Amino acid sequence: MSATTDDQPTLQRSLGLGSVVLTGVAYMAPMIVLGTFGVVAEASNGTVPTAYIVTLIAMLFTAYSYGRMARAYPVSGSAYTYVGKGIGPKLGFLAGWLILLDYFFLPLVIWLIGAAFLSPEFPGVPNWVWILAFIGLTTALNIIGIKVATGVNFVLMAFQILVLVIFVALSFGHFFAGDTGATALTPFFNPQTSVAAISAGAALAAYSFIGFDAVTTLTEETKDPKRNIPRAVVITALIGGVVFIITSYAVELAHPGTHFKETDSAAYEIAMTIGGNLFASLFIAGMVVTQFCSGIAAQATASRLLYAMGRDGVLPKRVFAYVAPKLHTPVFSIALIGIVGLAAVWMSVSTSTSFINFGAFSAFTLVNLSVIVHFWRERSTTDVGSIIGWLIVPLIGAAIDAYLLFSLDTPAHVVGGIWLLLGLGMLAWLTRGFSQAPPEMAIGE
Repeated sequence: MSATTDDQPTLQRSLGLGSVVLTGVAYMAPMIVLGTFGVVAEASNGTVPTAYIVTLIAMLFTAYSYGRMARAYPVSGSAYTYVGKGIGPKLGFLAGWLILLDYFFLPLVIWLIGAAFLSPEFPGVPNWVWILAFIGLTTALNIIGIKVATGVNFVLMAFQILVLVIFVALSFGHFFAGDTGATALTPFFNPQTSVAAISAGAALAAYSFIGFDAVTTLTEETKDPKRNIPRAVVITALIGGVVFIITSYAVELAHPGTHFKETDSAAYEIAMTIGGNLFASLFIAGMVVTQFCSGIAAQATASRLLYAMGRDGVLPKRVFAYVAPKLHTPVFSIALIGIVGLAAVWMSVSTSTSFINFGAFSAFTLVNLSVIVHFWRERSTTDVGSIIGWLIVPLIGAAIDAYLLFSLDTPAHVVGGIWLLLGLGMLAWLTRGFSQAPPEMAIGE
């Protein structure tokens, strides 16, 4: 159990490895590979699976670092906990604040995208109705309990995977049935691509992986967390990567190149080509289910980060550290995520997604660095294996994440910079001008 007062309700250890991995995969939303296919294809000059291979390798470095720190500090809090304990509480607060930019607003974006898919199909229904429906259902499921939420996710994930399998099968069928102009190797490399193009595509493809780290926020609700959480982080990244690579390979065979009527909706155009109107409708249903699954997982993990920060006194403890006695869920934190999601009514997808990745890549970089500092401070051996595992691998991960961070567009840097300044202001207030440590993070089993 988490470290709290004796009489205060705590989170329950009810999740096995499979449930944790399911939550992480749902958070990543496997069908996002189709939602972003046109953009990545354009950037990589038609070598989407190669871009995803490069990105998977890159993300595994960071997943490895998350696993190392999850084994060392098996409590909720993710980057907030790992950087705080690995490097220091002030940087830990900033890491938590930065990843909060990702966690706190990602559900909003997910619900907004889901509504955007439904609105064209039902033009008579206002967009805000769909947003409210997503928020209401998702919030209710998460408040009822994490086991109920993961159970619903299992059913919906099955449908999402079914749509992906049909899409892949139809893509292969279209390739073998006619002359698409592609060969078996065209999706991986063609005369128009280059190392620079593949790198550009990989930078965009990296956004699809954001969320593999979210499973670490479920540490205090996971059985045998020192064993299961590190495994879950890597398995989640691997599953996502394999799905992205296989799917993008099949789609590239069916539609090689970078020419689409609308780049942002390229997958819908391809769905019409390979399966007609009926499958195109099924595809849209799959995308809506994807957003619903991802919304459940995103809200659950964001609320656990708020819970960890509230329990430690960084955020108001009475509100954010409260756990419902019967439901064993942080109801106020869950509700707050839903309330923030209401802002989606007045926002567009482009504006709401521009700043999320700033927080994610900043926190990823700090987590990799925290592994190095933790090793340097706690090292009991300096053999070759330890040097590679605790120094070389996380250093490569930090370099990759820093590159992705600086590759973001100007609006992301501006909004991210403002968020960082607000965090520095709060840290200054909590530490009385940086003269003392912020509230200590509680570590417990």
